Amino acid sequence: MSDVVVITGASGGIGRATARRFAQDGAKIALVARGHAGLEATAREVEERGGKALVIPTDVADPDQVEAAAQTTENELGPIDVWINDAMATIYGEFLDVEPDEYRRATDVTYHGMVWGTRAALRRMAERNRGTIVQVGSALAFRGIPLQAPYCGAKHACKGFTESVLTEIRHHGWDVHVTMVHLAGFNTTQFTWGRTKLSKQTQPVPPIYQPEIAADAIHWAAYHRRRQVYVGLPTVLNVLGERVAPWFLDWYLGKTGYGSQLTKQPLNGGASHDNLFHPVDGDEDRGAHGPFDEQAHAHSFQTSLTKHRRLAGSLAAGVGAAATGAALLRKR
Repeated sequence: MSDVVVITGASGGIGRATARRFAQDGAKIALVARGHAGLEATAREVEERGGKALVIPTDVADPDQVEAAAQTTENELGPIDVWINDAMATIYGEFLDVEPDEYRRATDVTYHGMVWGTRAALRRMAERNRGTIVQVGSALAFRGIPLQAPYCGAKHACKGFTESVLTEIRHHGWDVHVTMVHLAGFNTTQFTWGRTKLSKQTQPVPPIYQPEIAADAIHWAAYHRRRQVYVGLPTVLNVLGERVAPWFLDWYLGKTGYGSQLTKQPLNGGASHDNLFHPVDGDEDRGAHGPFDEQAHAHSFQTSLTKHRRLAGSLAAGVGAAATGAALLRKR
């Protein structure tokens, strides 16, 4: 029987790519987001790939709408097996240029959206004693960078919130798996519709990866009981750097963190580049990819190693043993 999967933020970017990936399994997928055009286009892609799509326009910042989306999913598709919290909103600009209502809104979507999604999913999964919740996190949950204070703060909060929920699940002994998939910089639609206070087009911090890499990692995490999955080498470096030398990252990001997030392309902003309070697509579907296809990597060797770390460990041990043996032979 096909799994019932809920994906928030499904109208574009990584959520869109993730819906395509689960559709290949024939999954029944509830597509949750605000943008109607993007949702309808995602639904067509899901059906074309062998899945079943249910479009549920929802603002994840509203707990009542999220609860209604969960109930609609179970009424129409059946008990939820996998819930993926991917929805996010951000603002590009220095902290002092971000207004309180903007900061609050970005936090409500990115952080509270995950909270309400987890609550709706866990209430149902705990009663059945089964299910999986996938939290789409970020390298920025471990280390903040300039020009994205609302997003970095929200992703830090998401990590702490999820750890708290995990302890309660362990206390009750529920067979509910919760995993966090922490992502590096991806070529997604957030760079074509996120509100910005800057005069130039923003970009992910290089190296840039295609959203299908993230989608594959999210799909993998849903079916493997790994507590955390790091996607992209910069994520690993962020985690290690913050543990070993946070003072160095303060200095380094202060020097490079602005330029690494900006292209040379002037940007006028406007309503077509601002989805903070309202979706911007109208009758336009922006797909899964952002404007950086030429620079983005289609593969991540680090992510492949992460998914197969036992094999990688065995190969490393084998190489080490071979090198040791060769050294001993040379000494004879």
